[in-house]
Amino acid sequence: MTRKTFGTFAGVFAPTTLTILGVIMYIRQPWVVGNAGIVGALSIVLLSVAITVTTALSLSSITTNVRIGAGGAFSLISQSLGLEIGGSIGIPFYFAQAIAVAMYIFGFREGIQTLLPTVSPLLLDLSIFILVMTIAFISTSFAFKIQYVILGIIALSLVSIYGSLFVRELNYDFQWFGEYPGSPENNMSGSSFWTVFAVFFPAVTGVMAGANMSGDLSNPRKSIPYGTLSSVVITTFIYLSLVFVAALIATPDELASDYNIFIEKALWGPIVLAGLLGATLSSALGSFVGAPRILLALGEKRILPKSRALAATSKKGEPVNAMLVTAVIVLFGISLRNLNTIAPLLTMFFMITYAMVNIVALVEQTLGLPSYRPTLKIPLVIPALGAFGSIAIMFIINVLAALFALIFIVMFYFYLVKKNIRSDVGDSRSGLFTALAAWATEKTNSLSPKKEVRSWKPDLLIPMTMPKEIRSSFKLIRSIVYPKGSVKILAFRNEDPSEQRRLENFLYNAVQKFKEGEIPVSYTFIDNTDFNTTVNVSMQSLNAAFFKPNIVFVSVDNENPQLSYYNNLIQDAKKNGFGTIIYVPFSTVSLAIEKNINLWMTNIPRNWKESFNIRENNLSTLISLLLRKNWKGTIDVKILNNDPELIFTEQDLNDLRTMVRFPKSTTFELKQGHLLDQVKSEKSTDVNIISIEGKMTIEEMVLIVNESRISAIFCGDSEFENVMV
Repeated sequence: MTRKTFGTFAGVFAPTTLTILGVIMYIRQPWVVGNAGIVGALSIVLLSVAITVTTALSLSSITTNVRIGAGGAFSLISQSLGLEIGGSIGIPFYFAQAIAVAMYIFGFREGIQTLLPTVSPLLLDLSIFILVMTIAFISTSFAFKIQYVILGIIALSLVSIYGSLFVRELNYDFQWFGEYPGSPENNMSGSSFWTVFAVFFPAVTGVMAGANMSGDLSNPRKSIPYGTLSSVVITTFIYLSLVFVAALIATPDELASDYNIFIEKALWGPIVLAGLLGATLSSALGSFVGAPRILLALGEKRILPKSRALAATSKKGEPVNAMLVTAVIVLFGISLRNLNTIAPLLTMFFMITYAMVNIVALVEQTLGLPSYRPTLKIPLVIPALGAFGSIAIMFIINVLAALFALIFIVMFYFYLVKKNIRSDVGDSRSGLFTALAAWATEKTNSLSPKKEVRSWKPDLLIPMTMPKEIRSSFKLIRSIVYPKGSVKILAFRNEDPSEQRRLENFLYNAVQKFKEGEIPVSYTFIDNTDFNTTVNVSMQSLNAAFFKPNIVFVSVDNENPQLSYYNNLIQDAKKNGFGTIIYVPFSTVSLAIEKNINLWMTNIPRNWKESFNIRENNLSTLISLLLRKNWKGTIDVKILNNDPELIFTEQDLNDLRTMVRFPKSTTFELKQGHLLDQVKSEKSTDVNIISIEGKMTIEEMVLIVNESRISAIFCGDSEFENVMV
């Protein structure tokens, strides 16, 4: 069966208008005028509308730019800021919308009790609930037809209220500025502007009623802006005009002490009472129809447990399971009997949703991406004021409720982050972080054209001709770069299609493995003509980028007779401002148990204390510190000193420990002689970390490893590292 969809009037204008023109208009607006006076009441209405109209404009602008899905605000927020944030707002927004049905039922019951004072309140609540649920379950289309009748009754009730100006004795002794006498509940002991504002504000919070039906609209991109904005304009005019009507038909004392002034003074009171009942019934009906659509959207995105069941629809396209769950929540709300304690919390969830809609519009406009081309354009100040106003009003109304609401949303957010949900359509977060990165890059360049030594972190460029070069050194690579470094893999394309496919599959799995280990990783394929030329040109190209690698990492297969290109690589890296790490594993041992590290410091300059620089030993020392931290191991520093004029006293070693900030467990030992001989004499370690001395060749490195029978990491400085800063 074809799913029924709705146009602008039925799907957006009617539910939005009916939700805004609610119980507060009938029985609280005269009280607002009685407390705040004409000027105060107009200020309260205009301030309230200013917040909701900014939300309506932001909502309308975004909807003219995106293909909004089911769930209204949830869909908009998710498409821009991701499912985690969208879901963390959508979940409490759904519960607020569902529990609000119970509040509207209570309001309807209070109106009915004026006609049936002897009937049990609980029996009335359950009867109204069954009525609302029955109408909603018959079909959304039927519910909207009922709303047409209610809209007609409300229109007639307004005519009756305006008609009171022609049949009642008018009060021309206006009170422009109110004295805030209070309410019958507090024995007229006084109130304040913000207290009155908090009472009135929920009257204008229905701007999302139409957007909640986004999945059932035939053209949401057109219907939501037109329906929402036209409803806001008309209802604002009604609220403003009723301020003057109330001031004319009764004295301030009457307005403040009698909630039923509009009913008592109307041209025909029964139609106003019918309007009051119709307004609360339509609000309950609108929320009962809208809330399951939000739950349906959450289920479709697999955000909640049993999501498949929640996302199921009937042949008519009705979210039956979501409606049943909503019915249970409404019954729970009815069972509480008094929602005054949690009503402020529900209001906060509505306010946070409005704030997030404005923030989405603010983010989209600020990014200025080509994809943001709304047909309804709004100034940047509108969403900025809407977001600030919504959050400010939350804390003005109730500080504790605002804090609790924010805590709930943060809890939902971390729950969804832990679920690691993914969206098929993506969102704008990458654009946001790209914009932040671009801003940070410009700021960094303006402060310092060259990268500061203190900001150094290991960002590896790994040339790869075959999978085993990474497979054999995967754990070492992660131990070097975790937690703040990164990996860029330069894969050499293979002319053999089957080998190329094998290489692509390996890289895909390797990248996933790095990501599981929380390592930022990317890769690209290069058509290989010559290893050294390709790597050299790649380094030169990457130097133009701000976020570039700073170390070339290679793993050497010491059984490979073609080692000559590594010698050129060391020189090319130095020339291009890159450090070099050459890992030479010993074939039968590799990295042993990854605990003990021998750091060989050679050719330390005589003025190392004055210059705060140990020259060619910076990168090797930094790598040893990173490995020790990730291995939770120990460092044994072997200082190979063949300079007779360079003396190391006990104090010098303590100074070296302090200036480098070696861990307390680090040991120091002075050595003399040839590097190969000294390394061969040290057997109790898992890896040797050695600086690349002068013209040390790859053949010498392989010889050191084979003779010592211990894997080694050879490090060549780029002159942009300094372990003493």
